[in-house]
Amino acid sequence: MFEPTTQDPFEQFRLWFADAEAAEVNDPNAMTVATADSDGRPSARILLLKDFDDQGFVFYTNTQSHKGRELDHNPFAALCFHWKSLRRQVRITGAVQPVTAEEADAYFQSRARGSRIGAWASQQSRPLADRDTLMADVARVEKQYEGGEVPRPPHWSGFRLVPTRIEFWHDGEFRLHDRFIFTRPQNGAPWSLQRLYP
Repeated sequence: MFEPTTQDPFEQFRLWFADAEAAEVNDPNAMTVATADSDGRPSARILLLKDFDDQGFVFYTNTQSHKGRELDHNPFAALCFHWKSLRRQVRITGAVQPVTAEEADAYFQSRARGSRIGAWASQQSRPLADRDTLMADVARVEKQYEGGEVPRPPHWSGFRLVPTRIEFWHDGEFRLHDRFIFTRPQNGAPWSLQRLYP
């Protein structure tokens, strides 16, 4: 049986995330990110969580990608972490806001050079004739920045999801799972905690 060890959902997430980092073989920070367009049609994909604190959960992307355009029109999203080996899941929803330019610059410079080159070369989510075209674009960007720093593209940045709902789920025998949800009406408001039926 699982009971939350804290009334602070960010601290509870830190505890579970530390367990995931110790237990998961690959990408404990992998999460499903669900967005929706201006008509409410949803889409989802796996991304990597790059930072989190009491202000929210941060991921980075090409802002002209499918998800970037959706977040521009509809700045709300949902995240889902599933750590199968731990039999745990965390679901998070809330408003999304851009990270600061300073945060984006710092994270971009921490990436491998090849990834920085790729951020310039890839027109993410747009049609591509063939892989040779992509590799030619990579070669062009490599030549452009040969021997120098690769700056952050203006179309590449990060988003911070500021949660109003964080649900913790732990697998239970006979599908009698333990589910707890933290909710608040808005950022900065106190959290309420409620157990849910499985």
